[in-house]
Parts: sequence; C-alpha cells; structure tokens
Amino acid sequence: MGPLKRIEALADRGGVELLDGAEDGSSAVAAAVAVEGRRVITFAQDGRVGGGSLGQRQAATLCRAFELAGEERVPVVGFVESAGARMQEGVRSLDGYAEVFRRMIGLSGLVPQIAVATGDSAGGGCYCSALTDFTIMARGAGMFLTGPRVVEEVTGEVVSAQDLGGPGVHRRTGVCQIVADGIGEAAARAREVLGYLPPHRGAPVPSRRPRPPLVTDPSACLPADDSGVYDVREVIAALVDAGESLEIAPHWARNMVTTLARLKGRPVGMVANQPAHRGGVIDVAASEKAARFIRICDSFGLPLVVVVDTPGFMPGTRQESAGIIRHGAELLRAFGAASVPRVTLILRRAFGGGYITMNSKQLGADFCFAWPRATIGILAARQAVAIVQREEIAAAPDPDRRHAELAAAYAEGQSARAAVRAGALDGVVEAAKTRARLCEALTSAERGAQPLSQAA
Repeated sequence: MGPLKRIEALADRGGVELLDGAEDGSSAVAAAVAVEGRRVITFAQDGRVGGGSLGQRQAATLCRAFELAGEERVPVVGFVESAGARMQEGVRSLDGYAEVFRRMIGLSGLVPQIAVATGDSAGGGCYCSALTDFTIMARGAGMFLTGPRVVEEVTGEVVSAQDLGGPGVHRRTGVCQIVADGIGEAAARAREVLGYLPPHRGAPVPSRRPRPPLVTDPSACLPADDSGVYDVREVIAALVDAGESLEIAPHWARNMVTTLARLKGRPVGMVANQPAHRGGVIDVAASEKAARFIRICDSFGLPLVVVVDTPGFMPGTRQESAGIIRHGAELLRAFGAASVPRVTLILRRAFGGGYITMNSKQLGADFCFAWPRATIGILAARQAVAIVQREEIAAAPDPDRRHAELAAAYAEGQSARAAVRAGALDGVVEAAKTRARLCEALTSAERGAQPLSQAA
C-alpha cells in the first residue's frame, strides 16, 4: 500500500487534500483530510523510495505538516516508515530530523499526535513515533534505533528486524500502545483514537449519543472470596457505555489498565489496578504507564475515572534498584497536577502508598467513593497486627486464634464506612448505582459543585 493509499485509509471518503508541494518524490506525502468530518493533518513516508530515509526535502514536507497543524490547531497522524537519516546528505539530514523533532515537541500537549508504524523505522524514524501521544504498529512493522545490519556490524549479534523491534517487542516495552493486523486496521484504530480526543487543548471533547451499560450489577465481576482473582476490565466494561472501550498499551505493565471509554457519551480516561496480574500491585512500569496516560488525558480535557484495587507498591531490591521511588513520585505528580475532573472508585483494597497514589481525596481527587466491601488502610489487617501487636500475639496461649481476633478488630477500622467518617471518602456506593454516581460526580466536578446526593 503506497503512502497516498494509507492516507486515504484514514480519511473519510473523498476527503484528501494534498498540501502544496507535499508530494515531493523524495518518499513523503502530506495532506489535510477529514476524519469523521473533522480536519486532520497527515503525512506518510514511503519505504520503497530510498528506504524512506529523510533528507532535506522530506524534512521540509514533514515540517510543513506540523506547522500547519499548529496554525490550524488540528491533530496530526503520521504513517511512519523510514530507514533514518539519508546518509548521502550527512549532517543536513540530521538537522532535518532536528527540525522535525522541534516542531513535534512544540505541539506536544497542544494537538493530538498519532504515529502509525507501517514498515521498518530506524534511528530518527523511531522518534517520529516515540514523540507522539499514541503509537500504533501494523504487524510486520519494526522500530529500532540501530537496525539489524548495524547491530551485527558493531556487536556481532545476528537478529531479525522483528525480534529486534517488532510489535511483539514494543507492545511490551510501552513504545507501542496499539497493535493492528495490517495497515488498514491500523488506520481504523487511529480513527478510533481520534474519536475520543478534541482537535486541540481547550476544545470540547467529542461527545456522542449516550448508550446504556451492558451489565446492571458490576459487582458480579468480583469473586466472593476477597482474595480471589478477577479481571478489572470486566468491571470497566460493566460501567462504560455499551461495554465499549479502547485499552491503551494492554501488554505493557499489565498490572495497570489504561483505557479510553465513554460515560453517557462523554469520553473519559480510565486508570485501574489489575488484580489479574501481580495482584494489582504498583511497580515501576505500572507507575510510568499510568503517569503518561494521565498527562495525555489532562492535556486534552478527558476526565479521569480511577478504579482502585491494590495492595500497594511492589517491595523488594529489584524495584528499589529500578527506581520505584522516582517512578512512584511521577505517578503522584501526574495525578496531583491534573486539572481535569478526577473521580476515584475503590472496589476491594486500597493500602499504603497505593491508596494515596491512586488519586486519593487528599491528593486532590474531586470525589472518592467505595463499594461496601472495600478496605482502606496502611496494611491488610493480619499484616498490620502482626507488626503492631506482635508481642501480645506471641504471649497468647493460642497465638493463631489471638492473631485472628486482633485482625478482625483492626479490620473494623479499615472499612469503607470508617473511611467516610474519617473524611477520606465521599460515600459508600452500591455496585448497581456506581455508574450513575460516577456520571453525577463528573458533572458536579465540572461545575465545581458537590454531588446531588451523598451515599450513606
């Protein structure tokens, strides 16, 4: 599929307008298109011409696309396929990339930027994807700073392009947020992402006709045993319009779920702990994934709905050595700095630093609710009394029985209703009423008011 055909796959039928001088014969095409009736600037590189390598002419084409997007305040979608800098042009090619990157960075957070990787990209070509808000990879595409031939020449390692930087690699590294079966599907996923986003920061988000949820009682998604495992994506599907959402980076940091969805037609960003993977614990990768997603949602005015079920942060030398303090602080900073409405729902557990970091009320959440069975505290009751009352437990005639008694008494102070009394929650909400309460809270947060009703 040639570059113009890729652009046509993204656009509404008959909605392609080539930019002046944008079809330059040097492996790049740029155009203005309509996507669901909204204007979008797009470009496509052609790997069949010099491997899609970037020289001065192609750099000028890409720069013009980003400049126009900035002037018109509309999104940019790039179909990226480039061998990197054009060696024949030396430093002028490198400077061309610098000019492109400077414009991309200047638009960051101002207009949505999406990259669709359609073939192999090396060197600077990778950063044309990595600097965007969302990267979609078609199967068979690859991204690597140094390609297989250079790797073999420098290190002696023999590796295929797919093993070095294919979608199977980058869906786990977080470089790629969405994998598509082909270029046509990749273009469709780009259209889907655009459907959740406004044309620029400060513009109204694109609302649609509200649709009812598929499930009336989302608590049915949870096991009866509080220690049981479940998939939080089922809870999300039970809360959002028609059960539909677009999960972002589903294979990276699987213990944290980041999803675009709609509540009563209004786009929202959802961040959730995933008990089905590592028990929903927060680690370095989960912190980085959530913080990045939160910043994007905040840039483009998408309210945040945070679904909490976590034992806290992952302990141990590996996480400490990997910088969990620094990454956890970035997650705190992302939530704390967000200016969009933020609503939190605690399902089962919210312990220690995880309770604070997952958008607690004192961190600045507009509203925080919990299901009746939720437990909020520093540690789980058995762990807490094992530390605080270890001497009493050890001295008891039956240590196990005394441990259980003390844990039960301690757990009463960790209940959701105890958290309401302490001012940590705005209310306890029944599962069947959760969607209505979330929608009400988001509306109230936008108006700077209290919810119309408080849970008992």
